[in-house]
Amino acid sequence: MTLSERFEAAFITGDRWKLYLSGVGITLEIALFAGILGIIIGTVIALMKLSTTEEGKPTVFTYIATAYIDVIRGTPSVLQLLIMWFIIMASSNNGVLVASLSFGINSGAYVSEIVRGGILAVDKGQREAGRSLGLSTFQTYRYIILPQAVKNVIPPLGNEFITLIKETAIVGYVSLSDLTRVANQVASRTYDAFMPLIGAAVIYFVIIKVLSMLLGKLERRMRKSDNR
Repeated sequence: MTLSERFEAAFITGDRWKLYLSGVGITLEIALFAGILGIIIGTVIALMKLSTTEEGKPTVFTYIATAYIDVIRGTPSVLQLLIMWFIIMASSNNGVLVASLSFGINSGAYVSEIVRGGILAVDKGQREAGRSLGLSTFQTYRYIILPQAVKNVIPPLGNEFITLIKETAIVGYVSLSDLTRVANQVASRTYDAFMPLIGAAVIYFVIIKVLSMLLGKLERRMRKSDNR
């Protein structure tokens, strides 16, 4: 078969391009929901890990957050996905929900360290200023620390989302037809793995490249605002 014939078999015959389009939709849907959940969990875990008593000692929340981060970062994401699918949510047939929860919980561990680093990057004098104004610890974080930390965490959060998109390639383990699984399905039908897999790789590359360009543009705008 010529290259054009292989391309036609992989993408044109039987409107197979629609399968790839559907796969991209599932990939982005899972990544989006997991990313939002990861930010929520990560922010809470980061604040838990930074919590201290009045004497400056770690609280029970600190140990819970540390244990969560260690367990999630110390086990493979594919194993977490399988545990979520076959054990924790075995009664659910909603693969997108299961995958989103699994990747969201996984992402939360990494996001928590990003958020924690962003908070610690804020000058300690800002905390002291908040307390001197009579603000509580919660109010100091809400009105002074977190708004400044946002600028520090947005770029790495963008990179985490990009990583999340690529990590969703394993959702085929729970029978979801994402972009990677669609490519494998087409390869099994055409008996030619080259064009479907290369095509999927190109699609991933385009998606990641567009997101990277948008992230770079956002970073440049943030730098300009800091220089004003």
